Amino acid sequence: MILVFGKTGQLARELAAQGGAACLGRDQADLSDPAGCAATIRAHAPAAVINAAAYTAVDKAEEEEALATVINGEAPGAMAAACAEMGIPFVTVSTDYVFDGSGEAPWRPGDATGPLNAYGRSKLAGEAAVRAAGGAYAILRSSWVVSSHGNNFVKTMLRLGKERGRLTIVADQIGAPTPARDLAAACLSVARQLGEDPAKSGTYHFAGAPETSWAGFAREIFARAGVACAVEDIPAFAYPAPAARPLNSRLDCTALETVFGLSQPDWRAGLMDILKDLGELA
Repeated sequence: MILVFGKTGQLARELAAQGGAACLGRDQADLSDPAGCAATIRAHAPAAVINAAAYTAVDKAEEEEALATVINGEAPGAMAAACAEMGIPFVTVSTDYVFDGSGEAPWRPGDATGPLNAYGRSKLAGEAAVRAAGGAYAILRSSWVVSSHGNNFVKTMLRLGKERGRLTIVADQIGAPTPARDLAAACLSVARQLGEDPAKSGTYHFAGAPETSWAGFAREIFARAGVACAVEDIPAFAYPAPAARPLNSRLDCTALETVFGLSQPDWRAGLMDILKDLGELA
């Protein structure tokens, strides 16, 4: 049995749907209590652990960095330490926000980090804590996760696109959407492979392909859903937010494919599945 921290989030719901995982909600495992999370792992004695829970309110984290750091930093470290003690693999999901977003080249796992905001710093702290635990682990950095569940860009665009005939969308932040369903499958595969070969431990990237902008993503959503909404490109500085976002969120996923045999999913196919699930496919 694979133990999953998280139950209602996009990734956790997709992990549950794929079977073979026991998902824990906040009432069963609160990430603001790292020691409690470690105790939960010991009590369940799973074959592997996947952390699919996190503090994800990027702008709010600017005001709650201490809490975000406990949830995104200390909790994964405590989980990883418990897994190391038990000799089981630990998989956790991180973010492109650990980078500063400079340049145009896809970020490789070993590139220098430099988060621009509190959320990115909290996730980077989690990465360091997981590595320090000394067990079999995989950190999967991803970007722009979307699904038919919860709040995400696809659902927001569908709602706004039907309400308005024109939207201004940021066009100079470049990255790739990642379907949560594909990310869940990758997490499960990585966990199982780590159980067989702990030497595969390390930091990897997993994101959709091809690269696009938020504006380009919005246009694709509207086209596939048959929503008549025009998209006007704007620069990121024209859409101010409390937390700065990286302009370059491209992720080089070569290492994951080389080591684990997992290739990048085409996010356009994932988008079609999401729209079908939502009953929004044109």
